[in-house]
Amino acid sequence: MIFILTVPERGMYDIITLGSASLDVFVKTKEEIRKHKSHTDLCYHLGEKILVNKLSFNTGGGGTNTAVAFSRLGLKTGYMGVVGHDVQGIIILHELKKEKVDFLGSMKKGNTGYSIILPSDTDRAILSYKGVNNEFSIHDAHYKLAKWLYVNTMLGTSFSTAQAIMKKHKGKVAANISLYLAKEGLKKLSSFLRRLDILVLNKEEAYALTKKKTIHDALQTLSTHTAGIIVITDGFHSLHAYDGKYWVKKVKRIKPVDSTGAGDAFGAGFVYGIMKGKSLMKSLEHGSEEAHSVLLHVGAKNNLLRKL
Repeated sequence: MIFILTVPERGMYDIITLGSASLDVFVKTKEEIRKHKSHTDLCYHLGEKILVNKLSFNTGGGGTNTAVAFSRLGLKTGYMGVVGHDVQGIIILHELKKEKVDFLGSMKKGNTGYSIILPSDTDRAILSYKGVNNEFSIHDAHYKLAKWLYVNTMLGTSFSTAQAIMKKHKGKVAANISLYLAKEGLKKLSSFLRRLDILVLNKEEAYALTKKKTIHDALQTLSTHTAGIIVITDGFHSLHAYDGKYWVKKVKRIKPVDSTGAGDAFGAGFVYGIMKGKSLMKSLEHGSEEAHSVLLHVGAKNNLLRKL
């Protein structure tokens, strides 16, 4: 299979996302669930041959998940990141093209990111192989003018590249960081946080980043490190935000089918609302709508909305 890589010329983008790209493999087995006082484990026995009941393949990665979310909502969207010269990389690029997302990154020597997702009835475990995702250099980026940048978690060389692009970018910047990056702490991320117009993270990430033990304290601490809007999600409990004023929104409880990509969907829905001039509370509602739609289906992109 031959894939010809071209860099499109489409004028200014509404938004460009940065972040990882991967192929996600969902492996459903007749698993054993072991419950403890503080957590629940998904268990497999060493030495045993385990039959797989269902196998499905979907593309994932925060960079491509959010790019597809924005594109489906009608925004002119580009994606910056890297994929390997392999079948997985070709699958991802074909899907981006189908979803009308321009690829502004590069194919490079090495393997595309790959995740093995082991679902249970209540949650899932993920074996994540980053591949070339951590090797995104400034030479791999084909930067174009955009009104917004949306930065997903990137590590190592890729994070340094993301910061360089953020400095070059003249528009607004939103970011959704993962626990990997949050654990770096406020001191290491200070310049990154100062550049943000929107920061989205979950409760565990907020606690790891700020070393605080309540959402209110975490918001207060983060507000001294960024002038942007801060949003902290807390599962099905509530949404918390700060834009100079504290906001709390209750979340509708549903029974999820698969939680993969729900955080990416929420972040994209929220940022879309802000981009469209919606109120903070309405934007939180848009984020919830996107996340709930994804939670009710397997895969991070399969049920992303086309209208909010």
